[in-house]
Amino acid sequence: MAGKFEITTRKNGEFQFNLKASNGQVILSSEGYKAKASAVNGIDSVRRHSQDDGNFERLTAKDGSPYFNLKASNGQTIGSSQMYSGNAACENGIASVKTHAPDAEVSDLTA
Repeated sequence: MAGKFEITTRKNGEFQFNLKASNGQVILSSEGYKAKASAVNGIDSVRRHSQDDGNFERLTAKDGSPYFNLKASNGQTIGSSQMYSGNAACENGIASVKTHAPDAEVSDLTA
């Protein structure tokens, strides 16, 4: 099974997407969008920007957990990862986004 983008609706009515790896694990989550078309544009942006390692911002949460943001060329965050148990796991998450994003199918769960 390949990776998959899932578009969902938040409780506040905004749209968001998650990129899931082939094992079903969420590896990247978007912000909320007012329009579904904006979420689709966000997915296209993930596809384009995920292939350049320089677009991944490696960060550390207050509790010491590593995570990452994927940034567009304008510096805006496109998506964020979950928290990881260590740096190696975080790097594996980045590698997973690079592998799955370009060819992931899009599943619209908002209908």
